[in-house]
Amino acid sequence: MNTRRLLADATARLELAGVASARADAEWLLAHVTGRTRTALMLLDEVEEPAAAAFDALLERRAGREPVQHLTGTAPFGDLELVVGTGVFVPRPETEQLAEWGVATVSRAALPAPVVVDLCTGSGAIAAWIAHHVPGARVHAVELDEGAYAYAERNLAAFDVDLRLGDAMHAFPELDASVDLVLANPPYIPLSAWEGVEQEVRDWDPALALWSGEDGLDTIRVVEQVARRLLKPGGAVGCEHADAQREAAPKVFAATGGWTDVRDHRDLADRPRFVAAVRRRA
Repeated sequence: MNTRRLLADATARLELAGVASARADAEWLLAHVTGRTRTALMLLDEVEEPAAAAFDALLERRAGREPVQHLTGTAPFGDLELVVGTGVFVPRPETEQLAEWGVATVSRAALPAPVVVDLCTGSGAIAAWIAHHVPGARVHAVELDEGAYAYAERNLAAFDVDLRLGDAMHAFPELDASVDLVLANPPYIPLSAWEGVEQEVRDWDPALALWSGEDGLDTIRVVEQVARRLLKPGGAVGCEHADAQREAAPKVFAATGGWTDVRDHRDLADRPRFVAAVRRRA
């Protein structure tokens, strides 16, 4: 089958199903079944019937709003490729900026072996990023959900990361007051916002990774408490939040008196994305 015609028909089909990224998703899926990159598709004139049939089956699932990352089994995270699927939150490009900020923060401190903790690690994306980009870092990560933990195990297998299954609230007591950096992409969607959440997220990402109380701040409050316990004086925390929490999330940190330099950071689309703060010195 002609590649251009196949992609055009697939794009129209996904657009009709309400998929916002129809063309890109069609290309990702066709690249997946043909074993090529998206760029290399431009050099492919014809798609053989077995690949076309597999493509059609994936399109049917994508039209049902199953995330494209579930269909391919992987998700890009900067220069990393993570294994994902049903039962784990699919990492988003916006979180890469929190991870990049974390690398820049410990790099500025010029520590030979910075101690970094990733709370609510999910797929292990942030922990993998730090371990990959900060040689010598001692990285620790914790995840509460057993399904997500299994994905984190696979994604962190190539890295020297201390991964644990458990509640972030009580994690790593042996590290109290000795950590240089805490990072977290916690659940932060208010329960009342269910209707406004896109179908791919609402129906496919695990509930434990999405919802966080009536105001969406319950887990961010936990992150603040745990980071305050773990960090050494002068250590830093970065915590992702929703656009609408650009004022509320920083207030969680500012209200306790345990932090200085509480600032919000924007993503590449100029949307409020994560709050950062420094553990107050005595």
